[in-house]
Parts: sequence; C-alpha cells; structure tokens
Amino acid sequence: MQHPETPRERMLELLEAQRTSYLAEGEVSEKMRTDRLERAVGLLLAHKDRLVAAMSDDFGHRSATQSLFTDIAASVGPLRHAQKNLRRWMRSERRKVGPFPLNLLGARARVDFQPLGVVGVISPWNFPVNLTFSPLAGILAAGNRVMIKPSEYTPATSEVMAEIFPTVFDATEICVVTGGPQTGADFSGLPFDHLLFTGATSVARHVMRAAADNLVPVTLELGGKSPVIVSRSASMQRTTDAIMAGKMMNAGQICLAPDYVFVPQDNMDAFVAATQKSVAKMFPTLLDNDDYTSVVNERHYDRIMGYIEEARAAGAEVVEVNPAGEDFRQQPHHKIPPTLILDPSDDLKVMQDEIFGPVLPVKRYKDVSEPIAYINDHARPLGLYYFGEDAAEEKQVLTRTTSGGVTTNDVVMHVAQEDLPFGGVGPSGMGSYHGIDGFRRFSHAKAVFSQTKINVAEMAGLRPPYGEKTLKSIQMQMK
Repeated sequence: MQHPETPRERMLELLEAQRTSYLAEGEVSEKMRTDRLERAVGLLLAHKDRLVAAMSDDFGHRSATQSLFTDIAASVGPLRHAQKNLRRWMRSERRKVGPFPLNLLGARARVDFQPLGVVGVISPWNFPVNLTFSPLAGILAAGNRVMIKPSEYTPATSEVMAEIFPTVFDATEICVVTGGPQTGADFSGLPFDHLLFTGATSVARHVMRAAADNLVPVTLELGGKSPVIVSRSASMQRTTDAIMAGKMMNAGQICLAPDYVFVPQDNMDAFVAATQKSVAKMFPTLLDNDDYTSVVNERHYDRIMGYIEEARAAGAEVVEVNPAGEDFRQQPHHKIPPTLILDPSDDLKVMQDEIFGPVLPVKRYKDVSEPIAYINDHARPLGLYYFGEDAAEEKQVLTRTTSGGVTTNDVVMHVAQEDLPFGGVGPSGMGSYHGIDGFRRFSHAKAVFSQTKINVAEMAGLRPPYGEKTLKSIQMQMK
C-alpha cells in the first residue's frame, strides 16, 4: 500500500489555511493549548489497538507489547508532562535591566514566549507513532499549528494517522500529508515557521537545503554510531543485560541503539559469554517470539545481512547469538538474530554506516584513552554510553567526548527523561526538544523592554547635543 504523492499546491493551501487561522486566533490561551494536548492523548488511547496493528503490518512483525510501550505510552507521557507544566512554561521571564541608572528608575525587561505559527513535522518509520506524537507535546504547548508528513516506509501506520487526526482536529490545527519521496521533498521546501525532521543524516542534508530557500529554521533529530565503553570496573552481566535490551528493542532499529562496544582487552570472552546469557534470558526463542521485532523491509534486511557477510569474508569473528539454534533461512518475516562482530577492521561497512539493526561490533582496548580517541576521531554521535563504577574514568569519558546525550550504566534511557533536552550535535542533529526545552524550541523568545517614564537618555546625555554628561556616561559603561 503506497500513498499517491500530494501535490505541492495542495500542501501550500493547507499551510496558508493554518497560518490564516493561527493569525485570526490571536493569543493562544492556556485553555486551548491544554485542550489540544488532551485531544492528542485521546487519539492515542482511542486508537491504540489500531495503531499497534498497523505498525505490525508495516514491519511484517512488530512486538505489540513493545509498540504499546515505545509508541503509545511513551507518547502519552510527554503530552501529559506538557499539560502539567504548561502554566509555568508560559509565564514571562523577568530579566535584569541595565545599564545604570535604568535599573534604579523603573525600567523593566522580560522575555515573552510566543508561538512560532505553523510547524512542519517529518516523522520516520522506526517509531512512526511516537516520533509523530511526542513532538506535539512541545509544539502544541507552545501554541502552534502543525503539518505532519509521516514516513512512506510505514504506509499502514501513516494511513491510520491520516484518518484519525481529522476526527478530533480541524485541518487548520493539525493535518497529515501522505506521499512518497516527491511529497517529502516538496514538504521540506514549504515556508513553515519551523521544520522538525527526524531521520537519516544523508536525507537531513536535502531537508536543510530545501528549508534554507525560505530561511526556515530546522530541528534535525538524526542518529549516528552511538558508542559504548565498558570499564574494567563494570559488572559484566548487568552491562550486557542493559546493552542487549537496548540493542534488541525494535530489532536495533533505534537512532540511539548502541552501535559498537569497546571492552577491555582481556574481557572479550567474558563479554561474549555474558551477552549469550542476556539474550537467552530475554529471548529464549526468536523466530516465533512475539516480543522480537522484524527488520522493517527486504531492503534493510539485505543491507544488514550484507554487513555480516562482508565481515565474515574479511576474516572477522562473527558470533550469532541464537539461543534455540533456530533456522532463520525459512521465515515469513525479516528477523535477524542478534549478531556480534568481534575485532572488526575499520574499513568494514559495519564500522562506517549506522547499523540500525541487531548487529553489534565489539572492539578491544588497553587504556580508556583509546576509545576516547577513537570516538573523537569520528562524527559526534547522538548517544554515548559508559558502564562502570570508576568515577574518575567516567568523568574523563564525559568531559573529553561530545555527544548529543549520555546514559551511564544503561543505554537509551536519557531520551525517556522528559525534563532533559533530547537532540544531537553535528552530524547527529541540530537543536533539541522534550519538556521545557521543547516548549522553548517551538516558541519565539521575544524580548520586551519597558522604558521608565523619566527621560533617562536625556538626563545621561545620551541624546544630541553630546557634551560632558555624554562622556561621563560613556566612561561609566567602560569600567
């Protein structure tokens, strides 16, 4: 099921209708913002089963429990958080007045947080519901209208969202535009007031280039190769339990999935053994296990299998973690067992591309300075993970590397903290949102200065004709 392309002219009509309605509304009240957030929550709760079924259709098989957790519940949480904190976020922020003597004579300064207007959202296929709905927490809390372009790679889910949004939102509040690559390209070039894109770094370059024609500011949530450093001080079994839980969720199709691991030189065998135990505990079987998700389509399946085959041909040790010894050659889906690639050379594609699948390269190190140097020699990642109990070493890793965010002694979990900003840096993204940071990302911070009734400028000699008072005022400011 592929949706036909939506003409650019039709998208422009929708955008202009939203902008006209936004301007006619005037000040967006707290009551209206709260109501829009509530309607978004209502959609998720009313249609959760349909959305979960659609995601499974799109993936071939997707864990229903995982979908409820990662896409439904994890979207309700941010929307409720925004409702709870909205009044505080909307308050003007007082700022200091200066220079002297303005601060003594009644002048005032503040920042008002004003809606931007119409925000475009391009959401991806890996968490198609969550990465459509969770950004709405900040966008709607800030008082904006929204146009959504969901992924063509999850057409069933996109179709459900296109059908359910109009049941509770007027098209001038939120509308969904479906279509393929041409619709996505045209959508990127619309004159929004802000554009949020979640997806691949390669596509982000085209999105940003298209947005630049209209000077549209962008927030880019991308990915990259998120590294894991396992310290000698780490508990190995607890470490692999956490790593494999994160790596096998959604079959590794997560922008924050651990992408490669550094282990101490003498701990490789212990890491492999602990990994096998972790997988067997969580997934005693894989092929018919409802908890284990399929790779989304044949193209991505072939890509991931190509990484494994190239590594094996190059002489790297490949460890398939398959607790029940199942035969994956005969299956109705595109499931891939978790696979470790030990000591891969850096010229392999698995060490160059973002994997986005259940394959995990593992490299050895002698001293922690080696993984730090390696990470700094590559593109800055969306996430970084450190496992260990050595506080000095942890500080060394965190202060000497740059990443979008960090989780220590676990993986991925910093994205679940609604009061922390979520975003990348460099090739892994631009800008951040979630919580108050999302509210402010999708607001215009408008500076407002209220002058005192006293003619301070004339008193201080700051208006012509200039003279001795002027020079004294200048000298005071230069102290």
